[in-house]
Amino acid sequence: MTYVREGNVLDGTAVSDRLRAAIGDAIETLEASGVTPGLATVLMSTDPASETYVSMKQAACEDLGIASVHRELSAEAPADDLFETIDDLNDDPAVDGILVQMPVPDHVDQRRVLRSIDPAKDVDGFHPENVGRLVAGDPRFRPCTPHGIQFLLDAAGVDPEGKDVVIVGRSDIVGKPMANLLIQKAPGGNATVTVCHSRTDELAAKTRQADVVVAAVGVPEMIDGSMLSDGVTVIDVGVNRVDADTETGYELVGDVDFESAREKAAAITPVPGGVGPMTITMLLYNTVKAASQRRDVPVELPASLPDDGSG
Repeated sequence: MTYVREGNVLDGTAVSDRLRAAIGDAIETLEASGVTPGLATVLMSTDPASETYVSMKQAACEDLGIASVHRELSAEAPADDLFETIDDLNDDPAVDGILVQMPVPDHVDQRRVLRSIDPAKDVDGFHPENVGRLVAGDPRFRPCTPHGIQFLLDAAGVDPEGKDVVIVGRSDIVGKPMANLLIQKAPGGNATVTVCHSRTDELAAKTRQADVVVAAVGVPEMIDGSMLSDGVTVIDVGVNRVDADTETGYELVGDVDFESAREKAAAITPVPGGVGPMTITMLLYNTVKAASQRRDVPVELPASLPDDGSG
């Protein structure tokens, strides 16, 4: 099976579907031992995008047979209500993974939220203990979006070893963990990584020298074809709403100007349908891994994209 369509467009939905099939096999192994993995989502926001993301995660759980628990709090509720909810989920033996949908309201300390989740249930991989393990090369859980990008590179036939990778963006969610994964002395790593950001001088000069560009800066269509070399692999993490003459009044675009970039790229992810599906899939992957570790039931979860048997 090919995961590249229309010449050079990397189909994240197809990669996600293949990986979910393998995750489903691991869930069957758990169920044979009487274990149903459970994911708890917590929402403390009225943001429509956050509500949509949580609904998508719940639907993905249902599709694969992962038990889904949801806790919803008013955005005006005291911060202690959220921390008490997290404590209850930490103590719940049926819950293997906990995801607090970000952002939380301004009166809630986001860093305290991350510290409050049991590291063994931190399927986002953002607890300081899990961040430290990632940096040390002994990850419990790899953060979902960066781990999904590793699978996308595999699907494109790109081995990062020895490659020059430029990451545009230094967030705790994508940029920093992506860099840490790619520099590890391990399969899917061994790259030479440059992390660029808002203070970077001569950004285009740096991206033009890259074999792989990961765009995660949150600025619509910031990177265009003039900033890329021929044959580059482009992974676009951005999801930005821009005004458009559509029924909704907007359209979704990435951090990369897709049309000009695809003229240079050997492979490029679209928005939507690229990185997005992989992020949710890796959340399911981490939840199953957490269930396996917590219940002491070994399962096989793929370290690289499984063969679909099509030859």
